[in-house]
Amino acid sequence: MGICISIASSEIHDQAEDQHHFHENVLYLTETIPSFGTHTHGSLYSKQGTKGLNQDAAILYQEYGIKGGAFCGVFDGHGKNGHIVSNMVRNRLPSLLVSQKYGVAKLEPTPESDNGRRSRKDLAKWKQACVSAFKVMDKEIKLQHNLDCSTSGTTAVVVVRQLIIVSFPKGEDLVIANLGDSRAMLGTMTEKGIKAVQLTTDLKPGLPSEAERIRNCKGRVLALKEEPHIPRVWLPHEDSPGLAMSRAFGDFLLKDHGLIAVPDVFYHRLSPNDHFIVLATDG
Repeated sequence: MGICISIASSEIHDQAEDQHHFHENVLYLTETIPSFGTHTHGSLYSKQGTKGLNQDAAILYQEYGIKGGAFCGVFDGHGKNGHIVSNMVRNRLPSLLVSQKYGVAKLEPTPESDNGRRSRKDLAKWKQACVSAFKVMDKEIKLQHNLDCSTSGTTAVVVVRQLIIVSFPKGEDLVIANLGDSRAMLGTMTEKGIKAVQLTTDLKPGLPSEAERIRNCKGRVLALKEEPHIPRVWLPHEDSPGLAMSRAFGDFLLKDHGLIAVPDVFYHRLSPNDHFIVLATDG
């Protein structure tokens, strides 16, 4: 991928004082809200590989939305303008998501008296907000008339951490939204050491449910002879563009043929054994 991001590292702690820190394809942000028992420092690293232009983008946003909240995301661009799309999504999606979340909250208030129900309802609102924000983001990309995104786009895997202080015992929930074939992995401690747990499913045309949706929209799912292990999405009557994922921002040439910008959204309640999360692209 060429990008590494962390919220707790001894390498670049002096960057924690910056409210907005840019470094090539990576963005670190923190609000001025006092931390609620969480680390507020962060570090990041980016290095271009040997394949040419690095089209990946990533963000770590501390104190996101609420005290102790955090927004992490990686975005793997592809196509001629993929690097532009991935940076556009990185810069815009966090504000879209939080505005959609609080828009949903105003429409559907949850009683303060029922803490358990309030926690469940809040997670449901995050899911609704993620789906809405991703759809709006895709529309905004399409409205960029000076940017050709017919065969350019980006994946997205996003994790939002929020403190649940209305429940007992107090805990932390992760809201995970995945679009495309980037991946979220959890590092959790076991008796045999740290174990990697995959939190997301790669959304590729080879998945039966994804292939069915694409074919129902007249798109084709076929692999090239020279790479039979990689199913791709093609237009109904043209051998183009051959996209190796089934969901993405952009790629509007395929949006009428099964490609969608609707993320898979789910939750994870953190336990004391959960130590870190890795968000990564396929390089």
